[in-house]
Amino acid sequence: MQLRDLSRVAALVVAACGGLAACGGAGCGGTRTPTHPPDDSATGDAATGDSATGDAADDASVPPPDGGQGIGPLRVDPRNPRYFTDGSGKVVYLTGSHTWANLKDRLPPGDPAAPPFNYAAFLDFLIAHHHNFMRLWTWEQPHSADDDTGALATFSPFPWLRTGPGMANDGKLRFDLDKLDPAYFTRMRERVVAARDRGIYVAVMLFDGWDLVNAYNADSGGFPMGSGNNINNVAVTGPEVFAGTSSAVAARQQAYVRAVIDAVNDLDNVLYEIVNETDTNGVAWQYQMIDLVRTIERGKPKQHPVGMTSTYPGSDADLFASSADWISPNDPFAPGDGRKVILNDTDHSYGWRQLKGDGPTAQRAWAWKTLCAGASPLFMDPYLQAWTDRNNPVGGQPDPAWNTIRDAIGRTRLYAERLDLERAVPSRTLCSTMYCLADPGREYLVYLPPGGSTFTLTVVAGTYRFEWYNPASGAVGDTGMITVGAERHTFMSPFPDDAVLLLQK
Repeated sequence: MQLRDLSRVAALVVAACGGLAACGGAGCGGTRTPTHPPDDSATGDAATGDSATGDAADDASVPPPDGGQGIGPLRVDPRNPRYFTDGSGKVVYLTGSHTWANLKDRLPPGDPAAPPFNYAAFLDFLIAHHHNFMRLWTWEQPHSADDDTGALATFSPFPWLRTGPGMANDGKLRFDLDKLDPAYFTRMRERVVAARDRGIYVAVMLFDGWDLVNAYNADSGGFPMGSGNNINNVAVTGPEVFAGTSSAVAARQQAYVRAVIDAVNDLDNVLYEIVNETDTNGVAWQYQMIDLVRTIERGKPKQHPVGMTSTYPGSDADLFASSADWISPNDPFAPGDGRKVILNDTDHSYGWRQLKGDGPTAQRAWAWKTLCAGASPLFMDPYLQAWTDRNNPVGGQPDPAWNTIRDAIGRTRLYAERLDLERAVPSRTLCSTMYCLADPGREYLVYLPPGGSTFTLTVVAGTYRFEWYNPASGAVGDTGMITVGAERHTFMSPFPDDAVLLLQK
């Protein structure tokens, strides 16, 4: 990005209004459609069985056509609203992993000299696993929970300048909530641009409810809107900021959201996430914030999808009742029934203890079942953060124990991109496995979970090219042509564990 672009961002942030001039360059560089997935062996797959259950969505039916209006920001595909389109007439299937330090610096407890987060290396890591999406994390407190032990880490930078006079309770200068820090928004923009240049879409997280609802540090957290931590006489406890009852808080939230939008509105690879995991008291506030984002973007060159993620605890009904374009539910097998684009994130639906307890085979099965249910799998990746019992990175390398799920979600993308997802929709009845994406008479993608060797599939009679894929090894097995005379056909897997079968006319 050119220096003049950074200066432009800084000027806009100070004003907290106005639009961003286009920075030049292409939009989110399209997605690959390989002839075959690569021979990339999975690691650490233990034969632990398949503990995951769930139904796919309703029977396959072809939605009406989408004309396509040219490449640009994502929008819900009008033909198949389970997915997004970039306007080119092609569905964009999103899947990927994300980690807490990908925007704000996160210094672990007792280690002030820890090396900074290597963002370029993280993008390389995503590409290596065939991921094309991440959430860009924020944090609300400068001094907050680091892991399940209760240890506190230090987070920076923040959207407001720390000007003083006086000290906040984290021992640093108090915030001026009426002075946005241009450097924060410049960093955000640079990271979204860098992701765009690698073909990665980014959900910009505006607020972090978990940090304030479940880990509020009233004594030394330095929460910018907490009592004594700013020079503007704003004094609320953490969870209160999601209640929508304080006009002083609302004014600062609106200025901040406007500055975020000013910084990234001209970029095609942007989505917005209102907040990570508030409690149910924040539902009405989230609905208002969705409307706010849309109101601000309505007067700008581009409009981007707005998402609502699961409350904690909470009901998925709140998400489906929202006006959000996409949601991340509590249900690990929420079916893509077309009401919302579903980005099913293990951060909300399939916690790390359950993932670890179920084992690699079930993790892999979850990813493929999610694809065949008309949704997209995401992984909350601890990446390089050491965490007792959860993650053990060694020598600056991610813990390979999580490679199965990392690889599995990326491999679903390789097959999703070979389908016409404007026409292929989930069916729970065409196949005896119940995990099938189909455009009857044209193409079928079937997932056979571990524990089975045969399945039946209702196929329109004709000649198809078939391909067997081994999700455990990441290798293509047998391929060829098959002529099916009867509609109900029995298939036998060539693999000992789970299997994927692709049939295309």
